[in-house]
Amino acid sequence: MAKLESLTRKWAQSSLILRILGGLIIGAILGLAAPGLSGIGILGKVFVGALKAIAPLLVFVLVTVSIAKAGSGLGPRFRTVIGLYLVSTLGAALVAVTGSKLFPVTLQLSDVADGSAPSALADVFSILLTNLVANPVGAIVQANYIGILFWSVLLGLGLRMAASKETLQVFTDFSEVLSRMVRWIIQFAPFGILGLVFSAVSESGMAVFTTYGKLVLLLVGCMLFNTLVLNPFWSFLVTRSNPYPLLWTCLKESAIHAFFTRSSAANIPINMQLCKKMGMDEDFYSVSIPLGATINMNGAAVTITVFTLAVAATVGIPVNFATGLLLGVVATMGACGASGIAGGSLLLIPLACSFLGIGNDVAMQAVAVGFIIGVIQDSVETALNSSADVFFTATAERKERAKLR
Repeated sequence: MAKLESLTRKWAQSSLILRILGGLIIGAILGLAAPGLSGIGILGKVFVGALKAIAPLLVFVLVTVSIAKAGSGLGPRFRTVIGLYLVSTLGAALVAVTGSKLFPVTLQLSDVADGSAPSALADVFSILLTNLVANPVGAIVQANYIGILFWSVLLGLGLRMAASKETLQVFTDFSEVLSRMVRWIIQFAPFGILGLVFSAVSESGMAVFTTYGKLVLLLVGCMLFNTLVLNPFWSFLVTRSNPYPLLWTCLKESAIHAFFTRSSAANIPINMQLCKKMGMDEDFYSVSIPLGATINMNGAAVTITVFTLAVAATVGIPVNFATGLLLGVVATMGACGASGIAGGSLLLIPLACSFLGIGNDVAMQAVAVGFIIGVIQDSVETALNSSADVFFTATAERKERAKLR
């Protein structure tokens, strides 16, 4: 028993990044050498499932406690981080339009995909408002983060005004228990990554690059430019300091997890642990991180804009630069309202296409292509979105700390 405790302690104290890297390499090797070992993929499903299960309750409790205990100094930081979320999304759309103009791609549209998608911007905002006031218990069960944020803010305000210190301490203790549970789950990340990588490699291999290589390169290129150039530029404008050490930390400890889990919701606990590790104010990041997972749509802006302009090029519809930018901005504005729909940003493509008069049947064929390359597109998109949540939260925190010096 003592030996087991010693091994467990050594495992927890060793570098998580190195352990994850080891899981990644082993998973890739097994995926190529023994793709028939389907049981290995269960490790990834269990890991992602555990994170998805704990994240809604964690967000609800942490946001509630943060609002109930919040001081008066949170306002400026929230204004900064929300501004960064919005301007970076606009910048991502601009990068996607520019990339599509410089390196135009067309699609092979043949089979029509089954499925439904919002057909008008009004539908998207209707979904958003409906999710906002959904049953709070149902919001937690269904991982409806718009509803979770709304009800947790109201509950936090109620506790702040009427609750006793003892009642507030119960919520605080519960949040600490949930945080400890998350730390336990994260210790199994190397095994989860091993299973996820094995599944991706054994199922898709390199085929996705042969048929849709140009489209994949355009999408990934735009997202990487946004991550490595544009986002650091916004951070530098706010803090007037070198943003790349912070960016590297976020990519190393947040983007890697998000890439393989392909779920912003599953990465919320990872991001919160990273913020805590970086010594940030829990009252701030416990609200800004789930908010970013809901409205910070850098990757979605790229995906929607690139695919829409590719469809337009395929059917022969000319699109000028201003129109392309408008398409990316409008479609991404509604992405948070449709985030609960399976397929995420891909199902916003028909909405964007409708602005160019492109029919739903044609647009849904592009959605089908998106699902085919989703193993790359969705992974990079999630990594960009989720790591940017921490990056911009830390940027806003640093700006506030600099003022206090």
